[in-house]
This record gives sequence, C-alpha cells and structure tokens, in this order.
Amino acid sequence: MARFAANLTLLFNEIPMMQRFGAAKRAGFQGVEILFPYDLPIEDLRRAARRTGMEIVLINCPPPNWAGGPRGFAAVPSARDRFRRDFERALRLSEGLPARHIHIMAGKAEGAAAKQCFLDNLDWAARRAPHASLTIEPICQASMPGYFLSDFDFAAEILDRIGAPNLGLQFDAYHAHMITGDVLATWEAHRHHVHHVQIAGAPGRNEPREGDIDYTAFFRALDAAGYQGWVSAEYTPRSTTEAGLRWLRGDHHPD
Repeated sequence: MARFAANLTLLFNEIPMMQRFGAAKRAGFQGVEILFPYDLPIEDLRRAARRTGMEIVLINCPPPNWAGGPRGFAAVPSARDRFRRDFERALRLSEGLPARHIHIMAGKAEGAAAKQCFLDNLDWAARRAPHASLTIEPICQASMPGYFLSDFDFAAEILDRIGAPNLGLQFDAYHAHMITGDVLATWEAHRHHVHHVQIAGAPGRNEPREGDIDYTAFFRALDAAGYQGWVSAEYTPRSTTEAGLRWLRGDHHPD
C-alpha cells in the first residue's frame, strides 16, 4: 500500500514550518515534501524530520522566484548554465536533509531547441547524480501557461530517450485530469515510469475528496499495480488543513 506524505508548503500553513512536521505526523501522514526549502535552515529541517520520524520525500529544483520570475530552467536554452548551478545547490540540499526525490522543473519554453536543451540537461543531471532520484512532472497549462512539459506522452518520450534508471515520472493526478481528462487511463499508460505520485481535487486543487477525480478508484489502481512509493497531498485546503483531512482517515479513500 502506498504511503501518504503531506506537502508542507501548502498544508498546515496555519502554523510555522517547523511545527508542521509534528502536525502532519499527528494527522496520520508518514512523510512530507517541501517545494522550495532553500531559505530555511537545513539543520532545523533535519532536526524536525528526525524528531517526528518523518521522511522528507521531495524538493523542487531550482530555487523559486516568487516575484513573478520563471519556475524552472531545464528546458530554457539561454539558462543552461543557471540550471546546472541551481541543480548543484538542490543536490547539496537534498543530500543534507536528506530528501528522496528532486523534481526538476522545465520552465517556460517551446520548440526544438528547448527540447534538446531539456534532454541535455536531464541527461547531465542523471549522470551527475546517479545516486539521486530525479523526477519530471507534466504540468497543465491552466496552472502554468507556457510551461514546456505539459503532456504525459511527451514526458514518456523524454524518459525513454534518456533511459536513466534514476530519472522518472512525477505523476500528479490533478494535472493528469486537467491534461487528459482520464486519470486512470493515464496512470495505466505511464505507471511503469512513475517514481512519485501527488494528489489534489480537480478542477479546484483542493481536498482530494472533492471534484471530478475518483480517488477511490485511483487508490485501488495504485494498490493493484503494486505501487510502493509515496503519495503526496499537494493541495490548497478550503479552510484549515485539519478540517479537510477526512479523505486521509479510514481506508485512505475519499468520503
């Protein structure tokens, strides 16, 4: 059965970050992910994770620019050097925490040059850090207009071209629904590439018990496939985090 992790960037943000580890543990989560922990003291994060027995499952690369700047550079030809510098920083942080996965963000780009840049950077990163688990994630255009990687078949093509065992697919069920309209079929087509799973309700990206995705069927599909990885709750709570956690209780299926 899959293990559930809380995205601490979005969940439990009623309280300070270092207290969120314990809140997630008490709620029933077994791990956490933090999208951009670069401005947080690494020793404090490591201590909070150890104290609560929570694995840090995932961080994003590169560091963010929350003031309207780009979200990722891996497919941006003019930012090749910046991506590689940022990847080194993400790798050091991942090793220091430690974190299980590093999500490599493609950024906004298009065309053949962007594809080649993405391939080159991913191949370089996979060879640079063969001990690290790296992921790429198709993100729907509604969430990030102009994002280079917004198609699951294209992501599979990229992964097949590189063929690195430490590079896999980050399967976000919300984005799968928004991109394809059929989460289960998309899962079946691409589950052999999946290293990490994320969930949220669609189309609102709120609690997974709400919206158009049948999470009861999706969780059953994960179990049937023998998926042993993490399932991270990456959504925006409608009110407090605790008020919306009914989906996590019981059999881990939505009400």
